[in-house]
Amino acid sequence: MNRCCQLLLPRARRCLAVAGLATALALAALMPARAQDAASLKARHEALREALASNVFQRPLVLESSESDVSLQGDVYSRIDQPMAVAGAALTGIEHWCEILMLHLNVKQCRAGDATAGDVLQLVIGQKHDQPLDQAYRFGFAYRVAASRPDYLQVLLTADEGPLGTSGYRIMLEVAALDERRSFLHLSYSYGYGRVAGMAMQAYLATAGRDKVGFSVVGRKADGQPVHIASTRGVVERNTMRYYLAVESYLDALSLPPAQRFEKRLAAWHAGVERYPLQLHELDLGEYLTLKRAQLRRQQALGG
Repeated sequence: MNRCCQLLLPRARRCLAVAGLATALALAALMPARAQDAASLKARHEALREALASNVFQRPLVLESSESDVSLQGDVYSRIDQPMAVAGAALTGIEHWCEILMLHLNVKQCRAGDATAGDVLQLVIGQKHDQPLDQAYRFGFAYRVAASRPDYLQVLLTADEGPLGTSGYRIMLEVAALDERRSFLHLSYSYGYGRVAGMAMQAYLATAGRDKVGFSVVGRKADGQPVHIASTRGVVERNTMRYYLAVESYLDALSLPPAQRFEKRLAAWHAGVERYPLQLHELDLGEYLTLKRAQLRRQQALGG
């Protein structure tokens, strides 16, 4: 490995952790705006009907990914057993998003507050194991409800800049009502990168990330076993799924009393990750629970 990659590698690992939350804003400037209405999202549900019925996840969920020379994007589409009235209310409100995002193992802290330019989520993102906050990356994600109607919701989280020249982070979540008890959810996650970030990513993929893969099947081995996508698209697919699972775990715990929801969400998120160990396993349940409980205590001590 050349000298440049040696210098970039520790930062590359942290950059990939950041990309875990961040991989979402890049295509805001690179792609046309999505239609903000229930009809468009329901049309997408119809277009994906066959894929939702038969896929590698063995449930009504589809994951797509794409990349260009300057950006990465992941998209999860899922039919959920939550009425729109419940899902829409739960996913609206900046304080709810801290509860969602904190489930991700790389998110160390999340505080919701007002800034001059509007509502902002102050995030600290770092390595999967515990670390001092001053050794992780800080992000300010602007929070905006782009559309809110009885049959449709769209929420945007955006950040202009990230480490190592990454930029245009964008997380977009939209939900549309399907019937009285089901909704269709779309989570899009993207970011842009330049030369330095690209070098850091390649250094990571050549070392710590060399055995990691995504979900898309790109071929078959001689014995018929699937070959999963690796490289940068594998990175964005893994992180997109982690954030989708955070949203899913958050919604699934709503039926419990408030005092019981945090532990339920932690257990559900880890169980969701472990359904796909090849792609997503990082920490054992005990390690994850210890980490997240400690982070909650620290956040409460800081008044978050």
